[in-house]
Amino acid sequence: MTQHCFKFPKLHNAAWPGVVGKGGDGNQPPIGLDEMLDLTAAADCGGVKFDGFDLFLYSPHIDIDAAMRDDGVLYALADKATARGLTIGSVVAPIWPPTGGGAAMGDDAECAKFLAQVRKGCYVAKRLREVKVRPHGVVRIDSASNIKAFLADPDGNLGRIARTFREACIIAEDNGERLAAEGEVCWGGMHTLKLMVRLLEAVDRPQTLGFQADMAHTLMYMLGTNGGPDDRLLPQDFIWSDSDTFDSAYRQLVAALQPWTIDFHVAQNDGTVHGTGSHDDTGRHCLPGDPNGKLDIVKLAGWWLRDSENQLTKRFAHVCWDGCMFPNEVLMNPETWNSILGVMVEIRQQHGWN
Repeated sequence: MTQHCFKFPKLHNAAWPGVVGKGGDGNQPPIGLDEMLDLTAAADCGGVKFDGFDLFLYSPHIDIDAAMRDDGVLYALADKATARGLTIGSVVAPIWPPTGGGAAMGDDAECAKFLAQVRKGCYVAKRLREVKVRPHGVVRIDSASNIKAFLADPDGNLGRIARTFREACIIAEDNGERLAAEGEVCWGGMHTLKLMVRLLEAVDRPQTLGFQADMAHTLMYMLGTNGGPDDRLLPQDFIWSDSDTFDSAYRQLVAALQPWTIDFHVAQNDGTVHGTGSHDDTGRHCLPGDPNGKLDIVKLAGWWLRDSENQLTKRFAHVCWDGCMFPNEVLMNPETWNSILGVMVEIRQQHGWN
């Protein structure tokens, strides 16, 4: 067995790649939660295993409305985790219109739907904590808003999203939870770096609302995807072999968002966007060793985990791999998870703590 000296950050896999972008006419079928957890529990890197998983609170993985009515649903979920030696970490609230939610910048009815789903997500997260299966993690949200609609009134819509997020913070606090807004270039008001920072500042509840950084998604901020020329951090004529320019721009990205970051997704990206099923195009997730991958995962993860003085922030207790919208044949291959766990173990070896 390989010797590993650090216990933190805990290493989690995401269960939602079995659901997001799956199902419906012409799409690949969902992969059940039991199958995703079996693949997670079976992964091995020199005797090191995944510590837990992060969860999308949506069918077919979990019926959030049933979980609100019946604690038995939560106990069954807890049993699924503990039987495999796993804990549950961050959970994703189903705040989008197709899942029963609404746009955070919408009218009163839309915002009420959004907040109702946040309330459900926070309650389930709290109960999972109370049944001792969820020692750490946040409740993940975004604006659930269309970019084109947002651009019709950018200042007004940003204000409405901020107002809705502030109300969501009250719900989270009532449940002893924190919210993390994930910056993806497909969500209005969060689709550029400048807007993402403006939104976090406008909400101004850093004790409750933070940022969820995903390495695949945040790379697209550097390219100004879905923004204008002034939103790019990398020059228009940038070539990927120019590592000095890339590193300088990536430092700007981390400097802007790391102070807000309370949840972190390890991922690879080939510099393009991708979407399947009902999920809009956002930063493409790739396997760690993808020959087109643009990220030095271990090095750049360290920039998120360490401050400007190179000291570990220890701001979150686990990191999670996100393989969102991987094809099913990739998800069902055990070697996928061994290779992913391997890069996460390397992150912990270089940037871990006890």
